[in-house]
Amino acid sequence: MQYNNRGTLFLILACLLFSSCSIVPQNGYQEKVSAELQQVASWPREQGDEQLQNLNQLIYSKELDALIAEALAANPNLQQTALTLQIVAAEHRAITGAQLPEADLQIGASKEKSENGEKGENYSGAVSISWEVDLWGKLADSSKAAAMDEAEQRELYYSARNTLTAEVMKSWLTLITAQHDIDIEKGRLETLTLNQQYVLQRYRSGLGSLEDLDSARSTISVSLANIEAYEEILLENQRSLQIMIGRVSRSTVAIPADYPDINAPLAGEAKQTLRGRPDLRAAWFAIEAADLKTSVAYKDLLPSFSLEAALSDTSSLPESMLLSNPVWSLLGQLTAPLYKGGQLKAAADVAELETAKSYQAYRQTLLTAVGEVEDALSREHSLAKQIIHIDSALTDARNSLKRYKQKYRSGLVDIIELLEVQKQTFDLEIQLDNLVYERLTNRVDLGLALGLGVEI
Repeated sequence: MQYNNRGTLFLILACLLFSSCSIVPQNGYQEKVSAELQQVASWPREQGDEQLQNLNQLIYSKELDALIAEALAANPNLQQTALTLQIVAAEHRAITGAQLPEADLQIGASKEKSENGEKGENYSGAVSISWEVDLWGKLADSSKAAAMDEAEQRELYYSARNTLTAEVMKSWLTLITAQHDIDIEKGRLETLTLNQQYVLQRYRSGLGSLEDLDSARSTISVSLANIEAYEEILLENQRSLQIMIGRVSRSTVAIPADYPDINAPLAGEAKQTLRGRPDLRAAWFAIEAADLKTSVAYKDLLPSFSLEAALSDTSSLPESMLLSNPVWSLLGQLTAPLYKGGQLKAAADVAELETAKSYQAYRQTLLTAVGEVEDALSREHSLAKQIIHIDSALTDARNSLKRYKQKYRSGLVDIIELLEVQKQTFDLEIQLDNLVYERLTNRVDLGLALGLGVEI
């Protein structure tokens, strides 16, 4: 009869084992992700440096590399992301440990009083080993899901490193353009001051009017206000960069005199480029983790089987705590959920919906990634053309300014016309400088969008 009972038990377990494969739904998200990637159109083949592997290779500057290294080491937000990665890694180790047997040691001593009033002492010792047999691979799936969570967090950390590097690079370039704005405005002020002196001489000689002098003074006041505004912008950018690199002491960052050369990253084959983006890889790992958690949730509906072995000893002698005369026991236990108010099935449904949600998050990340690359490539073309046109306009404005200065000295035009041409010329200088800045920062954005990392 014992043999038949064992045979029946093994038959039930075998049936459940085979049926467990059909309990977990197959969602096919891997195929859906591949289909989404196949729909991405190839980028237009542009000129660029295909040797670039890292963002910091876009600009060759020891000063900038030092700032990036400082930011990677001290930026609080990045350090929080790194600590989150360590926490998730520790959780992975904890979940993986559930697959291994557990061992417990118990040692006890007690005093008891008998009916005749005599006191006695009892000592006990026990070692127990328990192990949940992973019949359906539920524990293995939990460990794999934790590994996917760790992989996702690692990619998010890489993405945060890349984003921080790009922000430091762009902030550094912002300092340069802010200083250029100040220099150009000071050049304007110097010219306006010379105008005022010339107008004052004419006025004293009876050749100019008081209105001309007032116009010259007014433009100087506006220029002085602009310089104050530009200098405040520079200070704010300095503070912003120092916060970004995690620098508590307020020490001014050195600013180069001119923009550095920035290499143009090459947009390679679309699908390969997108696979190199850490945020997209993180979204993929999130789908994998959610899929495995769905499998675990459905396998919670199945019975669990555990084994427990114990070695114990109890006597009035202290030696019993050392298991001098132990008794062995072995217990096998099959536990099956019967009724929990639909909680387990609801949990499985939630897990399946979370997987579907992760897939939609992947799609959103993919759409954002494609848009970022296409926008950066389009801006590169547009800014290049704008720079050509504004540079041509600045050349014409400078030639016109020379002619207006001669006409003003000859009395052919008034001071208002001369000031308007001067204003247009200096405004074009600032506009051209800002366009150059936008093109350089756009190349940083393009490198980030193409999945370039950082290596310091």
